[in-house]
Amino acid sequence: MLEERETKEPAMNPFQKNESKETLFSPVSTEEVPPQPLSLPKKPPPKICGSNYPLSIAFIVVNEFCERFSYYGMKAVLTLYFLYFLHWNEDTSTSIYHAFSSLCYFTPILGAAIADSWLGKFKTIIYLSLVYVLGHVVKSLGALPILGGQMVHTVLSLVGLSLIALGTGGIKPCVAAFGGDQFEEKHAEERTRYFSVFYLSINAGSLISTFITPMLRGDVQCFGEDCYALAFGVPGLLMVIALVVFAMGSKIYRKPPPEGNIVSQVVKCIWFAISNRFNNRSGDIPKRQHWLDWAAEKYPKQLIMDVKALTRVLFLYIPLPMFWALLDQQGSRWTLQATRMNGNLGVFVLQPDQMQVLNPLLVLIFIPLFDLVIYRLVSKCGINFSSLRKMAVGMILASLAFAVAAAVELKINRMTPPQPGPQEIFLQVLNLADDEVKVTVLGDENNTLLEESLRSFQKMPHYAQLHLKTKSQDFHFYLKYHNLSVYTKHSVEEKNWYSLILREDGKNISSMMVKDEENKTANGMTTVRFINTLHKEVNISLTTDIFLSVGEDYGVSAYITVQSGEYAAVHCRTEDKDFLLNMGLLDFGATYLFVITNNTSQDPQAWKMKDTPANKLSIAWQLPQYALVTAGEVMFSVTGLEFSYAQAPSSMKSVLQAAWLLTVAVGNIIVLVVAQFSGLVQPEDLQKPADKQILHTQGNVINLETKKTKL
Repeated sequence: MLEERETKEPAMNPFQKNESKETLFSPVSTEEVPPQPLSLPKKPPPKICGSNYPLSIAFIVVNEFCERFSYYGMKAVLTLYFLYFLHWNEDTSTSIYHAFSSLCYFTPILGAAIADSWLGKFKTIIYLSLVYVLGHVVKSLGALPILGGQMVHTVLSLVGLSLIALGTGGIKPCVAAFGGDQFEEKHAEERTRYFSVFYLSINAGSLISTFITPMLRGDVQCFGEDCYALAFGVPGLLMVIALVVFAMGSKIYRKPPPEGNIVSQVVKCIWFAISNRFNNRSGDIPKRQHWLDWAAEKYPKQLIMDVKALTRVLFLYIPLPMFWALLDQQGSRWTLQATRMNGNLGVFVLQPDQMQVLNPLLVLIFIPLFDLVIYRLVSKCGINFSSLRKMAVGMILASLAFAVAAAVELKINRMTPPQPGPQEIFLQVLNLADDEVKVTVLGDENNTLLEESLRSFQKMPHYAQLHLKTKSQDFHFYLKYHNLSVYTKHSVEEKNWYSLILREDGKNISSMMVKDEENKTANGMTTVRFINTLHKEVNISLTTDIFLSVGEDYGVSAYITVQSGEYAAVHCRTEDKDFLLNMGLLDFGATYLFVITNNTSQDPQAWKMKDTPANKLSIAWQLPQYALVTAGEVMFSVTGLEFSYAQAPSSMKSVLQAAWLLTVAVGNIIVLVVAQFSGLVQPEDLQKPADKQILHTQGNVINLETKKTKL
């Protein structure tokens, strides 16, 4: 079967029977080609501590760690760079980010073609690493504020990203396959372990860089702002180290020479076989055992056998994009799910996007666990756990992970307040007067829709659901306060939340209608807003970098997002005095309304109300789905990486590695296409409140519209 390596069952891979890694074979000619020796070291290659592992793989693994640190470190701050340095909008930033990511997984096919048909793996890695380093240099220059203006920064950034995509994608299939070339065929078991260590280095670089580069950006100031140049420069330095380390092992590498323009020959062979079969479709012509056998008139038997092996493996690649489509949703759908969960774990607080760190962390744990414990136990039980079986179990685990994620989503939805539907609104009433007020909501035909008596500084316990006859409608309100009876009218629109605020107006009572926040924030942070009952404007400093002003005489602020936590002493200032507000604990994901009131004996105080409940379900409930999908990744991706190398003919190993990486790009495209045409709400479509607002006053009705930007 295909899952068995050619070293264990050569009879199942006849195309490799007479083939040696020390034989250079040209598929472009039908003539016999004399064997040529590889450029091997004169002495036997040195081993690591007397084992069967060649010393050369140490240079390759360190190179991969530094390169992955470089790639993921740069990528961690890329979106913020687009938004806050280049000042692109969210749509443009998202598009460029995904275009760059896709390009990084399409260029491996180019790097593989160069390696297999022209330069060989070693020279391809060296030359494209130089392109990679140049891309980092250009990208870092584009992040220097003193270097040119907006247009210069944009051009340098796009050029730098293009070079980085060419560099990282070009060397990606070559490095893994070049590491496999260092092993002799009799050490196939050690080669399998190498691919696990190789994958381990990828995730170690990703894990460390994801933590470090955001700190370099935010904690260090360059030219009075976030230091993006440093955040891009350090990954560039790691890429220089990767190149130097890789070059240091040059003298001890096994360097298989290029096999000729194998990609072109494969395409031509397949095309000739198809066209020849089509031209000889007469029933009088004898059938052939395999459809590729129709190329025998023009191409050598060895090439046809290699292409057969290649097509068999590529056929098995068909379901791979679906796995990557599942795996890559950790950064989108699962992060969105985490925004509606409570990140307070007691010892520390996790932000929704920080949950993604679990994946590389668990990979570092699972790879040695599976290699040293689980696979050995399965083997002792007499079970033949072949490569394809491992990959099949990995797919099953990934599917189970999404079943668990669906169960968590259902639990969250049951705890989430319902949303107003078509021809519906949700209404609450707040009494800010000094005495009890009876509120009656009347419909168009003076029928009573809602009746509530509220004491001073009291609000309804829950939003009331009111139905409309059309998309917008006028509601009549009857207010009874002391001996006064006041009638007022407010217009509302469907699918919105509203607060009717009752206030004193001298000896009279009046009301204003305020449109509330429609949805919770998409980043899991707490949302607050203020009503100022004082006769002076109040300036509030929520944190060192979040300020807002609230107008006098029942001015209403915009929604502000802050991190959850204790806010015991918030500094406030009017034109003639400073004072502190105790806002207490702001829970994860909740929406609060604070009413600033005057106190004759003390400083002004804040009356606290919770409009939207906090996220109750702990973010720790995501741990099982992350554990399952990471276990699936270890069994699927690590095994598939080694399987692609073992099953590939010697002339096509880099090409098959590139095809493996190409499935990642296709998986990302699947997610984008499905999201585009299924109407699913993606993270970039969610909105968060900004600090600006537009107030339209019509009589005693205030329509508070909060300007929003896409996250």
